[in-house]
Amino acid sequence: MNDLWLIAGLGNPGSKYERTRHNAGFWFLDALDRREPLPLKANRKLHGDVCKTRFASSDAVFLRPDTFMNNSGQAIRAVTDYFDIRPERVVVAYDDLDLAPGVVRLKLGGGHGGHNGLRSTFQHLGSQNFWRVRIGIGHPGVREAVTPWVLGRAGPDDEKAILEAIDQAAAVMPDLLAGKTERAMQNLHTSSEGPSQAEP
Repeated sequence: MNDLWLIAGLGNPGSKYERTRHNAGFWFLDALDRREPLPLKANRKLHGDVCKTRFASSDAVFLRPDTFMNNSGQAIRAVTDYFDIRPERVVVAYDDLDLAPGVVRLKLGGGHGGHNGLRSTFQHLGSQNFWRVRIGIGHPGVREAVTPWVLGRAGPDDEKAILEAIDQAAAVMPDLLAGKTERAMQNLHTSSEGPSQAEP
């Protein structure tokens, strides 16, 4: 049985989107890279920047899709097929409108909450039973404002809170990959306190 993990951060490629809220999943990969360098390299067949490496004493594949957010599942499916990785050993990090900036949550399974990257992952992976790192970015308050909100840059205080929460999430990855899932969730959820803007 394959014990490989896949850790994917979702976002949109290109400098235009680099600092937008929708790229919080990419920021998560950046935080992991600061802990242990990730030798990501462009792989056209796998639709993104990919590497297979030892991370925190576990074998893992890391993925930064070069598809746009709405097609993230294409890259995730290509990598899971190529490396024979089961859905329950997939971790997807993404921006979450239902959590306030500074809040991050780790969970296994659940719905897509209207997130196009998750919707695409459900479609391509054929499963909802994967791990999520839900990175709070807050909600603009009205549905019509969501697109410019996620494709805009957070204010300095919110961005700082988001980045700090991402660092906290990166810090519990060794426990998650080692199978200490309850400990990973407990440590993350006590360190990343704050009101969620809607029930998860």
